[in-house]
Amino acid sequence: MSGQNRAYFALIHNSIQEIAMVNQKLFTMKQPELGKKISEMRKAKGLTQEELVEMCNLNVRTIQRIEAGEVTPRSYTVKTLFEALGIREERKGSDSEQSFAIPKFLYLALAGGILYFFASIFEIVMEGEYVSGDYSFRMIGFIIAKTLSFGGYVLFGLGWIKLGSLLSNQLLKISFWIMLAACGIWYFADLIALTSSAFAMTDYYLVKISSFGFGYILLGMGFLAFKKQFSSMGTVIGALTIISGVFIFSGIGAILGLVVLTLAELGQIGLMIYLIQKSGRSISPELSF
Repeated sequence: MSGQNRAYFALIHNSIQEIAMVNQKLFTMKQPELGKKISEMRKAKGLTQEELVEMCNLNVRTIQRIEAGEVTPRSYTVKTLFEALGIREERKGSDSEQSFAIPKFLYLALAGGILYFFASIFEIVMEGEYVSGDYSFRMIGFIIAKTLSFGGYVLFGLGWIKLGSLLSNQLLKISFWIMLAACGIWYFADLIALTSSAFAMTDYYLVKISSFGFGYILLGMGFLAFKKQFSSMGTVIGALTIISGVFIFSGIGAILGLVVLTLAELGQIGLMIYLIQKSGRSISPELSF
């Protein structure tokens, strides 16, 4: 290759790098500079706010407030606006790709989730026998099933807390911490209730079920926050978990809530498997709360 050709390709390479740097700065720009820049680029393209709205599936008031610097748009909204204006975020290297290695602990968490799923079925059946006074009830078997279910859920929940940290989903982390705390409290309360006659069982289980219903509603909101990352997976799992939580919280539709919850928890296990399979690949940390 001649010196002239080398200089030509070097010039192209440098130009590409400069464009990438400019684009990266645009995506990290803050208000009010961000709004002014979007307004300038829109006008340079000869677009009205209404035309940009149609391209981005936003409303005019949102565009107006962003351009005026009144609100800070979500990362996903900024990306959508810039792509409509012909600017794409350049990703290079591990820092911008946000890829991460799945911790080995998540394999244990997944195993815990599967253990919890099956052990909880036995736990619910045996708990129903206990509350109804069925003489076929076996206390030792119930304690074993409850312990396996509790231990499995702790591992599963800690796995999701770790994923929440890796994917910047604070709501999911908080909701799982709340659920783990509730599981611990009710696990020991159940053990005490088994050997005590001081509990009014109907009232006791009503409070217990309602608290778990509230926790599932929070969990569902956490999974809904994944909707921009995993397409419909996060939305479906979140919606099913919230629906189950509402039914369980009400107490009236607890049985139906458990059916919906079964589907939701299968989805949670499936999503964790998907994330483990995505190990080392690029996963965007940007979420829509």
